[in-house]
Amino acid sequence: GSGDASRAVADWRLAVWTLCSVLLPVLITAWCSFQRSRRQLLIRDIFRKSKHDWHYTDLFGQPSYCCVCAQHILRGAFCGCCGLRVSERCLKKADHRFLCKEIMMRGTGGAPSSMPHHWIRGNVPLCSCCMVCKQQCGTQPKLCDYRCVWCQYTVHDECMVDCLRTENCTFGEFKDLIIPPYYLSTINQMRKEKRTSYEKVVPYCRKHWMPVIVLANTRSGNNMGETLLGEFKMLLNPVQVFDLSKIAPAKALQLCTLLPCSAVRVLVCGGDGTVGWVLDAIDEMKIKGQERYIPQVAVLPLGTGNDLSNTLGWGAGYAGEVPVEQILRNVMEADGIKLDRWKVQVTNKGYYNLRKPKVFTMNNYFSIGPDALMALNFHAHREKTPSLFSSRIINKAVYFFYGTKDCLVQECKDLNKKVELELDGERIELPNLEGIIVLNIGYWGGGCRLWEGMGDEPYPLARHDDGLLEVVGVHGSFHCAQIQVKLANPVRLGQAHTVRLILKSSKMPMQVDGEPWAQGPCTVTITHKTHALMLYHSGEQTDDDDASSLSE
Repeated sequence: GSGDASRAVADWRLAVWTLCSVLLPVLITAWCSFQRSRRQLLIRDIFRKSKHDWHYTDLFGQPSYCCVCAQHILRGAFCGCCGLRVSERCLKKADHRFLCKEIMMRGTGGAPSSMPHHWIRGNVPLCSCCMVCKQQCGTQPKLCDYRCVWCQYTVHDECMVDCLRTENCTFGEFKDLIIPPYYLSTINQMRKEKRTSYEKVVPYCRKHWMPVIVLANTRSGNNMGETLLGEFKMLLNPVQVFDLSKIAPAKALQLCTLLPCSAVRVLVCGGDGTVGWVLDAIDEMKIKGQERYIPQVAVLPLGTGNDLSNTLGWGAGYAGEVPVEQILRNVMEADGIKLDRWKVQVTNKGYYNLRKPKVFTMNNYFSIGPDALMALNFHAHREKTPSLFSSRIINKAVYFFYGTKDCLVQECKDLNKKVELELDGERIELPNLEGIIVLNIGYWGGGCRLWEGMGDEPYPLARHDDGLLEVVGVHGSFHCAQIQVKLANPVRLGQAHTVRLILKSSKMPMQVDGEPWAQGPCTVTITHKTHALMLYHSGEQTDDDDASSLSE
């Protein structure tokens, strides 16, 4: 009997130990998971309430040290505006201890026209030099040296003297682009007092001040917009930098009304579709009677459709190869030019058609035929599987597929029998064509100069500010491809101030600036709408063969 009892006790102990060995890891895992989610909630809560623009990263891109405990850290939080870096456990302390960049100075009384440096210790940019001794900063493997978040000057710990702490900040290289916090606080005070004469406010009265407003589309170009937003906030006043996925351009551009007339420059980071959206918002300003506040527009080409930015000298696509500082220098040095904008009206055929005509604004080009068909097929597939179309290489492959497929089936053949074309009221006899393209700008199809073709024939000069459109015909997808690689010329149909195109029968693909649709019998009328004030960068233009630029 005693043997059975001891065996039962042993079995019971084994069961308890087995249960413990199973339950203990489960409980530890559950506890750790609970603690992690609690920690994440606390971090999220600090992020939400903070005046800093905190972001969390699993790995810093360069050797980093916590601004509170000075320990080396691999992961943690960083502020997208002032550049503070901190470990997870010191986040709350850092949030209370350090001030972020102030977008507007707190009430100091009077109208200040200067402010002291805002120094932050440690994690200075690589290859930065001390403003006092001109030697390299940040070379020691510890939290050391200072950086001013406004002028970006750096100073060694040993070179930092009391006078530097109280010295007025000059705002550094980009003083002509930055909106100083003291300016906004003065304007804010004046508006409360119903005063609108800003002429004597510093730096409004300064001759070369050309404040820049950055509008970035974070949905364009593989999250490049997100990175750029942070970099511009570091160099400028964060109030000048807008995320177009969170605020509409019309609202962001109201900042222009607080700044000097005809001096503001806007940098649009996005594809041609984003530029069109911003230009539409600027046209709204004209309607509101804010014509004197209209800014000049520069482009940083993200996304896939960048023919307009290429025409204006800003390149065919930005992938981070040029530092943000150089982009701001280019914006400062750029020259103002005008860009024609056109009204495209599509009126459906039929006496009993009561629907309003479709009206578009065109900056780049209108087309009917194979390139519109490719854009339509591309858009249909991108709508179904948007994640697949984040890469330019894939976009090129898909366009190549649809272009070659169209070569084989010739879906747009005998276009000349289906349409009538009038240039400035004069009917044009059409040769055998599959497509007609109406151009406002020099580049088309991702870096191809369509009107010039091979450049071996005399042709009238094409400009984007002369109130004239260039009209060309193409024989099909294969002909388009030949023109792109400079092996053929387009069929030049002429130049005109007004273009009228009548689609007599059947359904045809059409597109305006990469926005395609299938269109039944109709009349398309293209007339001059307005001028946009743009900035031209005299850098290198690129003949990029990115055929995907037919879409945003």
